[in-house]
Amino acid sequence: MFFRSGPRRVAAVLIPVSMLAGCGTLSASGDDERHIDVGTTSAPSTLDPAAAWDGSWELYRNVYQTLMHYAGTSTVPQPDAAKSCGFTGADSRTYRCKLREDLTFSNGNPLDAAAVKHSFDRVLAINAETGPAGLLDSLEEVETEGDRTVTFHLKRPDATFPFILAAPATSLVDPESYPAEKLADKDTLVGSGPYTLGSYEKGSVAELERNSRYQGDAELRNDSVSIRYFDDSDAMTDALKKGDIDVTYRGLPPDRVPELEKTADEKGTIALSRVVMPEIHYLVFNPAHEYADSLAVRQAVAQVIDRDALVRKVYGRTAEPLYSMIPRGITGHTTPFFDLYGEPDPEAAAVTLQTAGVTEPVPLTFWFTTDRYGSVTAREFEELERQLEDSGLFEVTVKGRKWEQFAAAYNKGEYPVFGRGWSPDFPDPDNYIAPFTGQRNALGTPYENAEITDELLPESRRKADRAGVNEQFSRAQDILAEDARLLPLWQARQYIAADDDVAGVEWSLDASTIMRMWELYKKTSW
Repeated sequence: MFFRSGPRRVAAVLIPVSMLAGCGTLSASGDDERHIDVGTTSAPSTLDPAAAWDGSWELYRNVYQTLMHYAGTSTVPQPDAAKSCGFTGADSRTYRCKLREDLTFSNGNPLDAAAVKHSFDRVLAINAETGPAGLLDSLEEVETEGDRTVTFHLKRPDATFPFILAAPATSLVDPESYPAEKLADKDTLVGSGPYTLGSYEKGSVAELERNSRYQGDAELRNDSVSIRYFDDSDAMTDALKKGDIDVTYRGLPPDRVPELEKTADEKGTIALSRVVMPEIHYLVFNPAHEYADSLAVRQAVAQVIDRDALVRKVYGRTAEPLYSMIPRGITGHTTPFFDLYGEPDPEAAAVTLQTAGVTEPVPLTFWFTTDRYGSVTAREFEELERQLEDSGLFEVTVKGRKWEQFAAAYNKGEYPVFGRGWSPDFPDPDNYIAPFTGQRNALGTPYENAEITDELLPESRRKADRAGVNEQFSRAQDILAEDARLLPLWQARQYIAADDDVAGVEWSLDASTIMRMWELYKKTSW
């Protein structure tokens, strides 16, 4: 049994993550010593995997199962619901999986080959506006043989397909509970993952309970988890200090990090763990709107924005400037926005605009979400507004909305310029280019570029050795910088703060930096 003793302190721990280059009452489920309370600012937008290509995946990872997953700190997908998976030919166009025996969903229904086919087919059939159908663009047909064999036939070679099978976009769902051609009732959640959803209050709390029917590689170190969703980052931090939650993940305010490192708290010791994240934040320009359709305007914005000042004033040590859509630490990372536009230069931006015949300050409206990435996002957009207006070249209006309304509007193309964050579906450079390009993408803003979609991405996907795709992705990054329709701003350094009686934090993030709640436990319970 572990007991606290001695002076209270704050400990800082660095967790390396391997890459390729509101608060409510305590859950009644389980002993308090076997229960974990986690706080985050990233609430699910929906419980149906066919409708979400966003932070909802953080919940899905824990309640649904996928054919593949990331074991430990590995970045290579391994079988989970599947017993084995692999390409059947050298052309990377046929992928076959054999399921584990006697798999069931939490309601007792069989998780067989037919259920797997149903799960994939409905994502494509429903083709939800906010859903992940675009991630399955290379999938042509799913074929079953008996109860345990599933074969995926691809339209073209795609060496990234095993990574897609490890993403929560391909969560396996019960055919009886999830209709083939429409989204499930909003209160429905039947999965086969480590936990069941005991109860759920939208935007407030998700109560996870151990799934007694679960078969997979996860070894649960707790009996239950409450995930509490906060609109305000400071309120979440205060809840941690008061002992109302045990762990914070996503949304920890940058200005509270030094406080957590240096000062004692009301509850006891807090351990602060820093994670080198592949999460990026960027601006999106929608050319369907006036001014955002102007290349000169977009390039002038790129010439004015001072990323160093933005990070220093708003995010401090919790972020670093980003000059490419592919972040540092991922294969193929380059710095094309710095190479092309250099240091911030309002005078050069003025020349860019004047050459295009723009002589008056350009009116632009920037939109952001007020609750997805933490309340500090408002300060980020205030700083962007200040920088652009101080140049004398722009008149900027900043507006914010909560995530659900924000996402619905950008998917309808309503915003001329908006801010987004991106955590990878899988740790590969493909996932920082493909989701943002093409007619149907994760931003609801068509981005047609034949060289990227018809040449560079297909060429890279023929290469099973993902370390050999630098040429294709270097060129893709150059194209994005020249177009300036996507403007990278900063890369996250995520901090996880936890009571020092909580262990397992170092194992809790998978290769796509989604938290595996089952790894967390209290030392007093072991």
